[in-house]
Amino acid sequence: MLKISTKGRYALRIMIDLAHHVNDGPVSLRAVAERQDVTLKYMESIMSLLLKEELVMSSRGKSGGYKLTRDPKDYTVYEILHAAEGNLAPVHCLATSINDCPKKDVCPTLPMWNELYDLVKNFMQSYTLDRLEREELESLACDVKKPKKCK
Repeated sequence: MLKISTKGRYALRIMIDLAHHVNDGPVSLRAVAERQDVTLKYMESIMSLLLKEELVMSSRGKSGGYKLTRDPKDYTVYEILHAAEGNLAPVHCLATSINDCPKKDVCPTLPMWNELYDLVKNFMQSYTLDRLEREELESLACDVKKPKKCK
């Protein structure tokens, strides 16, 4: 079954953190690592994947750091997880654009795997970074204001 690693989960947390600070200019990776309680070394490895896919940009110098390349509403969970995890297909034969499996024409389970992949992909594409950030802020506000009345 689809299992998202810590790398994928932390990539989402990094992106949500950057979305929280979208108007603050570049954010230092050290600050993000401290807020997210993740080692700086691990954070750097994840950030390099996000940079490679141009989901974030970096700037050097005293006031350097990282920031989003787009508005948070223009990112999907799917693209962030894809950048961090690589292909998210449930089976190997769907991991590339061309299914080169010799049994693809007679495989009785391929339609099911295709349908599962489409469902997961569509679900993750329906979630935006903006939505995750808003839901986190609502959850934090809930904890502070009315902890017994919130979900």
